Amino acid sequence: MSKKKTHASKKSANAALPEAHVQTPTVSEQDARQAVETLLRWAGEDPLREGLRDTPKRVVSAYRDWFSGYLSDPADYLRRTFEEVEGYDEMIVLRDIEFESHCEHHMAPIIGRAHVGYLPTNKVVGISKLARVVDGYARRFQVQEKLTAQIARCINDVLKPRGVGVVIEAIHQCMTTRGVHKRGVSMITSKMLGDFREDARTRNEFLRFIDISNT
Repeated sequence: MSKKKTHASKKSANAALPEAHVQTPTVSEQDARQAVETLLRWAGEDPLREGLRDTPKRVVSAYRDWFSGYLSDPADYLRRTFEEVEGYDEMIVLRDIEFESHCEHHMAPIIGRAHVGYLPTNKVVGISKLARVVDGYARRFQVQEKLTAQIARCINDVLKPRGVGVVIEAIHQCMTTRGVHKRGVSMITSKMLGDFREDARTRNEFLRFIDISNT
């Protein structure tokens, strides 16, 4: 019985961590190209005509870029920190981090901006690394709610700050180019941890910094 409890507790602890497993492709590039050719034929096209001969190759190359997040662990970007900050312990905010992702339901683009803030304890991280964390999770098949939570939890788990806030604004082309065809619609999600969640003053300060009401 004790073994079962130990196994369950480990499983519960791991469930709280961000999903950041580095994955190695199990499908060959040739198989991926053939899959694109199949989709072209399904759409009514001839993959052998001049304008489409190199399309499978181009699509596979584009996918390698769009989904490069599967080949990295975003937490690794936060390992190098700096402690010589003269005791600085106020809020750090990086706003308007542009990103491109893809909806896991329709494989359609999600284009947006992320705003990230945290309250450091005794160390800070280079600001470019926060942008890399955003890209590391965005360059995967995503839903916006999960993307927001993954970014916040990654920063929280690695830097151990007093609080983390993440707000994402994005346009989903699965909604603007298909289905209901509603243009000009954006989605906003947020994830607050620590002081950002528990202290309304801290949360409001963060929202003022990113000027969410006027964007």
